[in-house]
Parts: sequence; structure tokens; C-alpha cells
Amino acid sequence: MPKTYPDAIEFLLNRRSRPAKTLSLPIPNRDEILKFLTAAARSPDHGKLEPWRFIVLSKPKLTELADLVEIRAAELGYDQEKTQKGKSQFTDGNLAVAVIEVQKPSDKIPAIEQTYSAGAVCLALLNIALASGWGANWLSGWPSHDRAFAQNGLGLSSNERIAGIIYFGTETSTPPDRPRPNLDNIVTWQ
Repeated sequence: MPKTYPDAIEFLLNRRSRPAKTLSLPIPNRDEILKFLTAAARSPDHGKLEPWRFIVLSKPKLTELADLVEIRAAELGYDQEKTQKGKSQFTDGNLAVAVIEVQKPSDKIPAIEQTYSAGAVCLALLNIALASGWGANWLSGWPSHDRAFAQNGLGLSSNERIAGIIYFGTETSTPPDRPRPNLDNIVTWQ
């Protein structure tokens, strides 16, 4: 009989991200963030390439990135609504971790598997924070996919991109539960 972890199973069956705009102070401390990063780094990683790295974003850095979003949006000719949506995730946040996908040359590990591994790290980071009692949310948005923003704001190299930005904080409100996926619509038995 396999060893089971009923509490972990119950958590996963009921987990729910918290909207980033509802996350406030206090935030996890350095030791807690290091624990989260240690857990996330145990994600599946075919070939042990570690095709990701972390950038911890404090409030001053998030404010700097919000200013950069506004500059970049003007350069791209974005309207006020799109600009504000991209900017608000940084102005509303107090602490976040940018998970950076680092594509590494490999004859054995396809690029797509490296992308999947970076995504797995994002989900693991989100889940360990939620399981630890913190509010957390995984966001991206247009700034995360803009090459100039990534290079200028976070100093990313040409083989790197933002896989996701995970925000942490204390929940200021409980979001209403939303319907879970209907397995009848997404599962095929063959």
C-alpha cells in the first residue's frame, strides 16, 4: 500500500489562489521565502538542468517596475486602461518572486520541457505559500511578456524570460469560491 498524505490531498483538492489585489501586509519574511523557494526548486526537472532562477521583488523594486511599465506602455502606444492594468500588479504588490525561465542548451532536453519545468516551479511556489497559510497569486500580464520590460526591469539575458510572478501577502478578504472544472468536459477514458 502506498504511503498517503491526506492533508496534502485535501489541500490540493481545495486550494484557491487569492487575487493579488487583495494581498496586503504583513508578508512572509526572508526565512519563509527561502523555504518556499527550496520547495519550489524540487519541481520536476528532466535532466537536472534547473532551467529557472528566482528574483525576489521587494516593495521598492515593485514600485520601480510599475514606473517602467508606464514608460514602456507609452512607448508601445497602449491606452490608459491597458497601461493601468499592467502597472497595478506592481503598485498593488508588497512582495513577489519572479520565476525566470532560463533556456539551457541540451541535446537531450527539448526547450518545451524546460518551459514546463519553469511552469511547474511557479505552481509549486504558489502552492507552498498557500499551504503555509499565506495568500498568493501567480500573475503575468503583458509586461511579463514584453522583452524590453524583462531586459530593462530585471536584467534578463536573451535566453531568459519571465515564467510568472508570484505575489505573497496576507488576505484582506476571502474571495467567493468559483466553480471547479467539470471533469466530464475535460476527461476522456480510452
